[in-house]
Amino acid sequence: MKRQSVRREDRAGPVAGRVGVRNGTRLPGKMERTLRHADLTAVAGVRAELRQLLRQWGEAADSDIAELLISELVTNALVHTNGGAVVTATVTDRLRVEVRDFVGRRPRLRPPTTDGTSGRGLMLVHSLADAWGVRAHGVGKCVWFELGGGPA
Repeated sequence: MKRQSVRREDRAGPVAGRVGVRNGTRLPGKMERTLRHADLTAVAGVRAELRQLLRQWGEAADSDIAELLISELVTNALVHTNGGAVVTATVTDRLRVEVRDFVGRRPRLRPPTTDGTSGRGLMLVHSLADAWGVRAHGVGKCVWFELGGGPA
């Protein structure tokens, strides 16, 4: 599994080794990671990378909620699909996290089960994110959430 480091980029392309500002404009921070199917050990690594990205960007206040929500979406993608996932987090004036998988079946927001092992992930995302949704993406879908900056 190839692990990509946190990188900064603007709309025109990567900005190697520079943090934060170009021509007075703050550049987005970005993290991207590809995960293998059912590799639940990767969830902790994704959380840690997101925490690092938010600290570097001075957005650590939302870190606990962001880490919880990314954990839920990544776990759902790895448990309920069969092709792995691609996780992207971008920090600008708000945080946007996208988890893409390779199964077109859309997740459903549903009440938690009484045994407590499923049904809470999307409820947490729905309750805690400023915005969230699902969109088709190639042969699969992208489940995303945003934090910061108020509702989208």
